[in-house]
Amino acid sequence: MTKQLIPQLMPQEPTSQAHIDLKPQASTPLNLMLGLLGGVALAVMIALNSELAKYGSPLQASWVAHGVGTLVSLLLLGAVRLRQGALARCNEAAPWWAYLGGLPGAFTVVLGAMTVNSTLGLSASIAFIMAGQILFGLLCDRLGLLGMVKRRLTWGQGAALTVMALGALIVLLAQEGA
Repeated sequence: MTKQLIPQLMPQEPTSQAHIDLKPQASTPLNLMLGLLGGVALAVMIALNSELAKYGSPLQASWVAHGVGTLVSLLLLGAVRLRQGALARCNEAAPWWAYLGGLPGAFTVVLGAMTVNSTLGLSASIAFIMAGQILFGLLCDRLGLLGMVKRRLTWGQGAALTVMALGALIVLLAQEGA
């Protein structure tokens, strides 16, 4: 049962190399739970970094967050290598812009710290961050930006964006009226 839920993370045959298949996969309960966990992790990150920014600055909080993230990533990488042997290598070189993922991460920490420590607070900040993520995600899907596969958008996705934006506005208006 477990093997069926996570085939994209496990090698098909025992080998000395781990294989992570990044091709689009069917939505499974595990994938949905991992997505929710990622959302929780993002909210926790924003809350912690915003608290740290109160005692220094948003830039300092970003530096600390990425330094700690680098250390944790190195530890995880070491643990994976010890457990599964050398990581699989792709025969193709990644495009130069694929290495710039840390840039939006740094801006997320700085901008999140600034908005959370403003009158927006954590919930409204996260609501607007999520609306922005959905908007940009739909643009990437439609236009094939950043190496994404071009997809035709549906009316349901447009409705989801509208509902998300209205939800963010309601969160903001509800806290201002409180």
